[in-house]
Amino acid sequence: MGIALIKRLRETRASEWEAMKEVMDRAEDEDRDLSGEEQGHTDKAGSSIGVLDVRIDELEALETRNTDFDAQRAKYTGKTGGDSDQPSVADQFRAVQAGELASFDIDLRGLVPEYDPLSGRVHVRDLTVAADPEIIPVSFVRRLYEHVIENSAIRRTNVTIITTTSGENLDLPKTSAFMTGQLTAEGVAIAENDPSFAKLTLGAFKYTNAVQASMELLTDDAVDLEGFIARDLGRAVADDMGTDFIVGDGSSKPNGIVTASTLGVTGATSVSGAFSADDLIDLQYAVIEVYANRGTFMMRRASEGATRKLKGSDNNYLWQPGLQVGSPNLLLGAPVVNDPNMAAFAIDAKSVIFGDFSAYVIRDVGSVRISRSDDFAFLNDLATWKAVWRSDGDLLDTTGAVKHFVGGAS
Repeated sequence: MGIALIKRLRETRASEWEAMKEVMDRAEDEDRDLSGEEQGHTDKAGSSIGVLDVRIDELEALETRNTDFDAQRAKYTGKTGGDSDQPSVADQFRAVQAGELASFDIDLRGLVPEYDPLSGRVHVRDLTVAADPEIIPVSFVRRLYEHVIENSAIRRTNVTIITTTSGENLDLPKTSAFMTGQLTAEGVAIAENDPSFAKLTLGAFKYTNAVQASMELLTDDAVDLEGFIARDLGRAVADDMGTDFIVGDGSSKPNGIVTASTLGVTGATSVSGAFSADDLIDLQYAVIEVYANRGTFMMRRASEGATRKLKGSDNNYLWQPGLQVGSPNLLLGAPVVNDPNMAAFAIDAKSVIFGDFSAYVIRDVGSVRISRSDDFAFLNDLATWKAVWRSDGDLLDTTGAVKHFVGGAS
């Protein structure tokens, strides 16, 4: 059900895009600006696409979190969702989350202690407010709503990740210059020409966070507060680290991919740093061909929105929506990744990068470590959690693997 809903939303997004494109194409064919009504239609369609993108991202994230739901149920009950024509528990749960299904039943005997001993079932349903609250009181939802935020996307690209068990400096050798052939006259000694080598050294910067909660809160809570704390600690550390992987300056922190990238294109003047279709095409061709063939665009979400109306010299739109589940949007045939740490387009701002992200190396020392202590704040009757993750990152090849667009001066 979840996959089907995502597919339908992607189809709806494609329809909105085609409708917006039709209006813009008609105005262009007639060599005129959009009318007020047409501008309203395109603005509405663009806004709708943005809303659909957010919803699709939420559902795909939910799908990822719930892929092992049936496996966990089978582990405790010996039953799977595929034993009959009844949709699986995971599919029913996803449908409730997505708003397609009002409620469903799960056979949880032996799985959790809170079940009806007569039927062995727990009924999961939406809470509603009756007209007479004195007859049907309001209940408490035992699931904490975790609002959606934008997370760093660098680890969702094809970056190179090296995991080590210890944190001593890690040297990565690289070439800085190749041998070159030469034309030599008869009888003249052949000159020696050697390749040049360099190295990239990655350390292990320590990212941390800590939080405390009272024992009363933990004892009396009606939601999985401890599970939320652990997840949020890990997310906070990963996002802080992800920011530096994008725009870190390399001073007591990773050297971000934007910082390490080299100039590809400078935008036109008097456009407040905005990019044009030609700028994005030039940026793609500023990258060495082998890297460009594996290239990805990265920009913030608002910048991607600006690409939807851009056309190339062939009069085709540069941006194309991903139609299949899990498929990315494409810009000039290359995937587009949104990261909130990318700068908005502005004068002198590096608002877009393009290239082969596998040339950026992330070095992790193990994985995020989350620990709990009931002794640290013993006299205050507090439980303390801490999260620690050591990592570093830098661009291994700065000769042309990743290039950036920078907004032109006014």
